[in-house]
Order: sequence, then C-alpha cells, then structure tokens
Amino acid sequence: MTDTADKNTPTKELRVGSCKAAIWENESDGRPFFSVTFSRLYRTDDGWRSTGSFGLNDLPHLAMLADRAHRAVEDLAPGSRE
Repeated sequence: MTDTADKNTPTKELRVGSCKAAIWENESDGRPFFSVTFSRLYRTDDGWRSTGSFGLNDLPHLAMLADRAHRAVEDLAPGSRE
C-alpha cells in the first residue's frame, strides 16, 4: 500500500444479504497483514446507514461472510499460512 488515499479504502469488500465484510491491508515491519471488519447495512428516510449490530436473521449471512473473508485473505496473502 503506497498511496495515502488507499488507507481509507478497503482492499476488498464482500456482501451477503445486508451484511458486508471489508478487508483492510496494513503493514507492520515492512510486511503486509490484513484485517476484516463486518457491518450490516440498513436504510432510513435519510439514506443508507451501517451498524456493527446483527440480529438473529443476520447471523447466517455473517457466518458465510466470515468464511468468504477468510478465503479472500488467504488469497491476498498466500504466504500467511507458512
């Protein structure tokens, strides 16, 4: 990651239903590492919002997202399992 604008943009986003996973690339000791944040999108009269709170019906989507995010991070950092 070299451009400062990239720091505010996830490397990859995944969606299942109203749930979203954002994969972020960071660097430590000159080596990249990845972190994942999860959110749920919902609509109000003022537009779209997001929250980190999930209801019962969101949990299966969240589980699928976690699995997909895990595979995506493995693809982005193939040497991370060594």
